[in-house]
Amino acid sequence: MVSQQPRWLTDDRRGYVRLLASVRDFVDSFANSSPARLALFIFTAVILVFTALLSLPMSAADGEVTALHDAFFTAVSAVCVTGLTVVSTAAHWSFFGQLVILLAIFIGGLGTLTLASLLALIVSKRLGVRGKLLAQEALNNASRLGEIGTLLRIVITTSVLIEVVLAAAMIPRFMVLGEPWWLAIWHGVFYSISAFNNAGFTPHSDGLVPYETDLWILTPIMLGVFLGSLGFPVIMVLVQVRHHFRKWTLHAKLTVSVSLILLVAGTFAWGFLEWENEETIANLSVTDKAIHALFASVMTRSGGFNLVEQTDMSTTTMLLTDALMFAGGGSASTAGGIKVTTIAVMFLAIVAEARGDNDVRAWGRTIPSGAMRVAISVIFMGATLVLVGSALILSLTDEPLDKVVFEVISAFATCGLSTNLSAELPPAGKYVLSALMFAGRMGTITLASALALRQRSTLYRYPDERPIIG
Repeated sequence: MVSQQPRWLTDDRRGYVRLLASVRDFVDSFANSSPARLALFIFTAVILVFTALLSLPMSAADGEVTALHDAFFTAVSAVCVTGLTVVSTAAHWSFFGQLVILLAIFIGGLGTLTLASLLALIVSKRLGVRGKLLAQEALNNASRLGEIGTLLRIVITTSVLIEVVLAAAMIPRFMVLGEPWWLAIWHGVFYSISAFNNAGFTPHSDGLVPYETDLWILTPIMLGVFLGSLGFPVIMVLVQVRHHFRKWTLHAKLTVSVSLILLVAGTFAWGFLEWENEETIANLSVTDKAIHALFASVMTRSGGFNLVEQTDMSTTTMLLTDALMFAGGGSASTAGGIKVTTIAVMFLAIVAEARGDNDVRAWGRTIPSGAMRVAISVIFMGATLVLVGSALILSLTDEPLDKVVFEVISAFATCGLSTNLSAELPPAGKYVLSALMFAGRMGTITLASALALRQRSTLYRYPDERPIIG
């Protein structure tokens, strides 16, 4: 005899299924109608969850509850893969707390990669046949990957594979230096995830200073930061077509080219400015000076690791660092800043204007005017956030302008380099920097997607009249 389930149990199951279906339909509708707001909602929810976890007594090494503003700041910095800290990662947090921070970095890094790609896919559905084809090519044919789940699996697999390789390269070195095998594994995994996601968190109380001339440790970290700053679309191009430059997408060509130019220029400029600085690298050998200059150039564009105290650098070097941090890395990457493609598009537009060309071209392709409008908007938004943030911090403290601007740009560009101002700020100042980190991580992506979604066609056109510019 087959037993029948109670009618109330069947009704509850049906109601549960209907509830799940309603939630799914709401999320689908929300994602397609307003992906920017969905992104803000998701990242806000993730930050609040990690704030709650870091506020637990078991997250702190002393077993006490961490102040809300410190827990919130750390959660924002980890999820937004920034690296700014207000308490020592090694001394204040317990192993559980450090594990929570590492998980936040991992989720925040993947969220940035996948979110940027998914927003572009959502945007591409609104652009017509030609727009879809162009967006598909710009995303390295990501839309051919099928459902969103498939795209997420590829991004996660690629990220995890790179992080495993980086960890495998560092773990033996930590063991050779005398660390127990379990601690060497922990440090290798922590640094690999922190490096690839451009987070800049370190599990050592003195950071990477003890390894300032150890290329076995520094090289994987620099490679991880550089690869993470390129972005998922570029990494997929490199995996598929490798060194065949002609087959690269325009986005990949611009990202890699500008990244290498900034890397080389930053290395020479930083080394030249700090070569005779007694407080930084003046007493090192020529080889070690070159290592420091290269490392600094890589990290200033969102890595966040450092080998010298930022306050020991000259004022000119701090200004150079400000510029490199503001530039940032590649789009759809774990790096921050206004992105190197934004700089490339604006530079090409200036060159085209100087030559008298009607179109902006690069490698046999014409860059549409809409891309230039987005680039201008991103630059203006970034400059405005830095200006407002600096004004607020100046009103809350008596710190000099160069130190405040450095910390504000580091927060907005999600870089993580610090003059130790973050830890000295009052709670209100920490919330200001938290807002800047969140805006810097989400702002440029959501602004670009929102502008693309608001494209509209009109049946009329006003007469041209050119105002005087410059």
